[in-house]
Amino acid sequence: MSETTTEKHVFQAEIQQLLELVVHSLYTDKDIFLRELISNASDSMEKVRHLEGTEKNFKDAGDELQITLEMDKEAKTITLTDRGVGMTREELVENLGTIAHSGTKAFLQQMKESGGSPAGLIGQFGVGFYSAFMVADKVEVYSRSWKENGENLRWESDGKTGYEIEEVGELPRGVKIVLHLNESSVDFAEEFRVKSLIERYSNFVGFPILLDGKRINEVEALWLKNKSEVSEEQYKAFYQFACKSFDEPVYRMHFSADAPISINSLIFVPGENPEKMGFGKVDGGVSLYCKKVLIDPEPKGLLPEWLRFVKGVVDSADLPLNISRETMQDSALVKKLNNVLSKRIIKMFEKEASADPAKYRDFYKKFERFFKEGIATDFANKDALAKLLRFETSMTDAGEVCSLVDYVGRMKDGQEKIYFLVGQNRDQIESGPYVEAFKARGLEVIYFTDAVDEYVVDALGEFDGKKLASIRHAGVELDDMEKDGDALSEEEVTGLCEFLASELGEKVSKVSGGKRLVESPIIALVPEDGMSPQIRQMMKAMDENFKDEVKVELEINPRHPLIKKLAQSKSSSPETAKLVAAQLLDNALISAGLLDDARDTIQRMNSLMEKAMA
Repeated sequence: MSETTTEKHVFQAEIQQLLELVVHSLYTDKDIFLRELISNASDSMEKVRHLEGTEKNFKDAGDELQITLEMDKEAKTITLTDRGVGMTREELVENLGTIAHSGTKAFLQQMKESGGSPAGLIGQFGVGFYSAFMVADKVEVYSRSWKENGENLRWESDGKTGYEIEEVGELPRGVKIVLHLNESSVDFAEEFRVKSLIERYSNFVGFPILLDGKRINEVEALWLKNKSEVSEEQYKAFYQFACKSFDEPVYRMHFSADAPISINSLIFVPGENPEKMGFGKVDGGVSLYCKKVLIDPEPKGLLPEWLRFVKGVVDSADLPLNISRETMQDSALVKKLNNVLSKRIIKMFEKEASADPAKYRDFYKKFERFFKEGIATDFANKDALAKLLRFETSMTDAGEVCSLVDYVGRMKDGQEKIYFLVGQNRDQIESGPYVEAFKARGLEVIYFTDAVDEYVVDALGEFDGKKLASIRHAGVELDDMEKDGDALSEEEVTGLCEFLASELGEKVSKVSGGKRLVESPIIALVPEDGMSPQIRQMMKAMDENFKDEVKVELEINPRHPLIKKLAQSKSSSPETAKLVAAQLLDNALISAGLLDDARDTIQRMNSLMEKAMA
């Protein structure tokens, strides 16, 4: 080979500063150097594909486009080769020798003004190549451009002082990069180490990646394919590989959009809920990609927290990333992605629930807590999420469930509220006195039996313009209805209520004759702002010193035999009447789940039984 001339270049002061920043500050994880180099190689070969279709005399057209990697543990080197467009001498100087050539001084000035923080400033500077100097103390780049009369060139730099370019022997079109690893990075010359990086960050790059002659990336980026081109088996294999899952997904969403942002996504809903199985709170399972290159396996804010159970991939070519591709600059873009994806996923659930209610019911039993968490925490989507809730009601058979949409569709003419009751289970709810008046009037009552349901109802407030109203609370108005049997007169009701109020004293706030009861003698109602039994129990469990002085309203049933006899005995047998009055209050508190201490109740019951046996 004839003697060649070596051009030596010294980095300008600001370029040395920027290199120092790139190597030591911008990247938080040096593992990503290989991702950057592979991504650059892929971009270069995409240009070849374009040129093969536009340039009639494109040289080497039809060559196999692939990326090869070789390690030499003894020499402590990694060599990456691509068959892309390559670079001319001028392009080597511009792309590798004048880092951030479009505005190095301006960039450093912005860095100074921002207090030295690179975040949000560096997306426009394409310096990913220089991440190589995090692991290498010398980098060689061999290149021949696709252009006619392209030179065979070698570029070399230590990433500190400058670089040199010289002409070498015949090279194939493309780029070969040789990294001479520094002492702290020699483990990257191990095959297993490089293989794990490829699988983590670059597994879906659209060109074969060969590691010591063996292809590593064999799973396709299905999210970029048309749904009609993907089989069920491919979807399942992708789910188990990309999402590191061993079950089968129960639902999936293969979704693409160009507006308001470019999105290609493939989202899976797992068949089992690990949180319900006792594995603790799971991390988000949707990874963020840009043009098939992994940006973040667990991106914060990409989806609402309550959707952490879904898994899959979101790919957006619109991401304005910083220099390290590790942080998105524009938080508004993250919010836009979040908004589009969460609404699409909710719509998917709504569609699936309508298409196969039985399948959705089985799924809902496992994952309902996530939807309820969403209603309590995701204000933007709570109304849409409310449509996904399922529950039993006074009009469904035991074990059968319906939705709020179903409930509203069955509401009686003139009914302005959605009635509900929170309890431990259906049997406990229906054994109490609260539901009977609503059943008698044909008014449907929702049974909420999950410990978190009260928080859900409070957060939701209303649905379809109808307020959710607890039938445990005072102030729920019901129409008069015809009842069989004689009732106490208005005067007798007033007298009995005064007697009960006097005997029970500060334990009750009010006693009145009510319209609610059909078969029960008495009912205890809590104020609208009062705690429910479930909340009280939860507060007591968290604080052993918690005390809540319960003051209830009592409603009596003027038609009930016990109430009518009490009205008579308050004059004829006042001592017995006092015992019965106190026992009726305790009975009502027990039904309401508000009686904390039953010792007096038991003693009083013994006294009443003695009198009954006398």
